[in-house]
Amino acid sequence: MTPDELHERLRAQRDLFNEEHSTRLHRAISWWRAAQDQQGNADLQFITAWISLSACCLTDESQPGNSSFLKLIEQLVSLDKEQAIYEMLWHQYSGSVKALLKNQFVYGPFWEAQRQVAVNPTAESHWKERFERSSVEALNCLSRKKVPELLALTLERLSVLQEQVIGGGATFNSRVNREQVETGSSLLMTLLPVVLNIMLEHPHEDWGTLAFPVVSN
Repeated sequence: MTPDELHERLRAQRDLFNEEHSTRLHRAISWWRAAQDQQGNADLQFITAWISLSACCLTDESQPGNSSFLKLIEQLVSLDKEQAIYEMLWHQYSGSVKALLKNQFVYGPFWEAQRQVAVNPTAESHWKERFERSSVEALNCLSRKKVPELLALTLERLSVLQEQVIGGGATFNSRVNREQVETGSSLLMTLLPVVLNIMLEHPHEDWGTLAFPVVSN
């Protein structure tokens, strides 16, 4: 399904949606279209794909890593009757997900530790122990087929990557972080049409309050 096809469905079903949900989907589809236009440029495709996902899933309460975000992920997975998210995580991208979850450079506490050491070279950090526990937890989710938990952990890792890229902490088209950027881009481009389709098919679900609603002048 293409962005144009989803946009036509949104236009045709607009009477079923409240203004907030219609705005959410309109924004997300526009950024998904922008991401598709960046084929061959992993950095820009990852950035625009993340913005599209943010338009779908991030609200004034929900952020990667908190309980509201996990609740929203659980909601998406429960409505995914064709199990497309499961198929993506366990079959299409199983190896890529494992590599991402075992990559310290997309683990938030690793970077927190680097900043602490830069200020105080004698500072102690237990990020390695936390990282090992987190990686074991993630791989257990993979082996036990815990779809919401695994998707949430994967998106947590990608949120660290997007903070790095968008925050100017990486060189454009750099070879240093190429693997995780390309993996993140591919994952998001596969996930987005699934998420958008679910949200189109279930307009009456509670998808949260927009952090930036449309405000009339």
